Amino acid sequence: MFTEMKKNMPSAQFGGKIRALRQRLKLTLDCTARAAGISKPFLSQIERGLAMPSIASLKGIADALGVAVQYFVDAPSEQKFVCRGEEVSFFEFADTANSFARLTHKPGGRRLEAVLVRFPPYQSGPTDMPTSAEEEFLYVTSGEISLTLEDKTFVLKTGDSAHYQSTLPQRWLNNQSTEALAIWVGTPNLL
Repeated sequence: MFTEMKKNMPSAQFGGKIRALRQRLKLTLDCTARAAGISKPFLSQIERGLAMPSIASLKGIADALGVAVQYFVDAPSEQKFVCRGEEVSFFEFADTANSFARLTHKPGGRRLEAVLVRFPPYQSGPTDMPTSAEEEFLYVTSGEISLTLEDKTFVLKTGDSAHYQSTLPQRWLNNQSTEALAIWVGTPNLL
């Protein structure tokens, strides 16, 4: 794995990831090197792309920074971060006429999820939507949606949004003659 990584990733880019994370965590070279079990000058050389760590050193650095070794090895890829429009496909639940499409990928550790929701004319969403979200955000991209939170109803038109706790009793309704479209965002996730 390490030999393969060495061929595919220049030392500077590899060291840059380590430095960027260390600085983002506001850790000093000295503190990080000590926690990783390596010398401060060696860590400095790694960060500047002048030296490559051994597997043991890399594991120590990863542990000191609170990440897995894969954090430094994985390169950004489209499949991990980008969701193309042609890949979006809608699915439905038996208890609602609304349809849903994921706008985010769900690799491990991510808490945020975004879902595109189609509301057919004169349709409501399920009153007990299967969500494990703690917070929700709804943005209407077209049409009009009535959002009821507890006993209060809010009419959201194109461009309007709502941000609320998932613990509130809620209901979504499109009481118009045209389809409505909204983006739902939640943490940790809807589905």
